[in-house]
Amino acid sequence: MPGRAATSRPLILTYNRDPADWYPLFLNPVVAKSLLDRLFNTSHKVLMDGPSHRPLKRPRPGDSTTPHTPE
Repeated sequence: MPGRAATSRPLILTYNRDPADWYPLFLNPVVAKSLLDRLFNTSHKVLMDGPSHRPLKRPRPGDSTTPHTPE
């Protein structure tokens, strides 16, 4: 079976923690090392260093509009 790159299906992964902090999340350290090494060694990394845009999306006090939630 061809890999993800061979089938032209890119994966975009965003994270806000250091990759070294991910290893304890796996129960088996050998599996964690294998998966995360493959992920990080074959990836293109783009560092986005700057202010967060989340405060711009936060509702203001007294704002009567609320986000629509589908039912």
